[in-house]
Amino acid sequence: MSFGVPLLLGTLVFVPVLLGVYVWQWRRRKRQAVRYSNVALLRAAGAGSASWRRHVPIALVLGALALLGLASARPTVRASVPTSSATVILALDVSGSMCATDVAPNRLSAAQAAVRSFVEGRDDETKIGLVVFSGFAQLAVAPTADRDELLAALDAVTTGRGTTIGAAILRSIDAIAELDPNVAPSDPVDEPSTDGPGLGDPAPAPTPSAGGRGGAGGAGGTGATADVAPEIIVLLTDGANTRGVTPAQAAEQAAARGVRVYPIGFGTTNPTQMACTREQYGGFTPRMRDFGGAGGGTIGGRSFLVVDEPALKNVAQTTGGEYFAATDADGLTQVLADLPKHVTVAEQDIDLSAAGGIVAAALLLAGLGLALRRSTS
Repeated sequence: MSFGVPLLLGTLVFVPVLLGVYVWQWRRRKRQAVRYSNVALLRAAGAGSASWRRHVPIALVLGALALLGLASARPTVRASVPTSSATVILALDVSGSMCATDVAPNRLSAAQAAVRSFVEGRDDETKIGLVVFSGFAQLAVAPTADRDELLAALDAVTTGRGTTIGAAILRSIDAIAELDPNVAPSDPVDEPSTDGPGLGDPAPAPTPSAGGRGGAGGAGGTGATADVAPEIIVLLTDGANTRGVTPAQAAEQAAARGVRVYPIGFGTTNPTQMACTREQYGGFTPRMRDFGGAGGGTIGGRSFLVVDEPALKNVAQTTGGEYFAATDADGLTQVLADLPKHVTVAEQDIDLSAAGGIVAAALLLAGLGLALRRSTS
């Protein structure tokens, strides 16, 4: 337990002082009582009530004063509390690999349907933000309770070239920082270009934007040493980071700010041909390359069409989140539906002042009531 105004704990000194005065007065009355010659009459007057009961009213009053002294010092305790109304930042991968048809009709359409179900299933108090990322990360919708705005932005996303998982985490941190003053914005660092083999995707197409900070990246975190923030990041991707800040570096920054990241790896290990709608391609059909079946290209020895599970699991472990895998549309929908079971508890400071004041008032009223009852009986 900690106290917001510890100096006010000094008021507790009045409780033992008042107790001392009461004891002194009680003993003084006892000494005066022995002066009466008729001891039998005194015993008769005291009979019928236990001697300790006469002290109950003053004990209740002193207890009430002690609680009021504690409450005035603003006591707080650290406890796990529900955070069902916390902000959720959905970071959605819209890279070209999301056009893979190993999940019908394609990964992007299945993800859009699952995210739509997730958004519609949240309570009205939950704020949700949308970050989309391919070759760069962009805040499409700032955290809001307006479901129509979110769904309109979700339906309007288009694919782009590259996958910047690390930048998506940093942009999500910035979105949380604009809402929560206790979360610092991400630390910008240089982002060297490490593009992998081309996907034959179109250049990044504009997506609906509702603000957000400029690009940030890099490391800068020192581990999960910060208090746990009520806001979380849900990151959905189907591939591996191909450029910019690494997921591990971004995870360090999130951990240093107490922001948990829940990565979801989507898609199978055998991606098939690419087929997105004209709208998902941004209004035109690009020239597609031959991916050689399910293999596709590689970066760092890994196929960028397959989820980089080790990197995502490391992000979850570093930030205190949890990694989920979904290989089909139903699995993704279930993962998103189960998320509240994993993220609705967080450590927060609970102010006990009001509760202390209420209990103190109850004790005071009880003490005064007993005193009045004794005086009239």
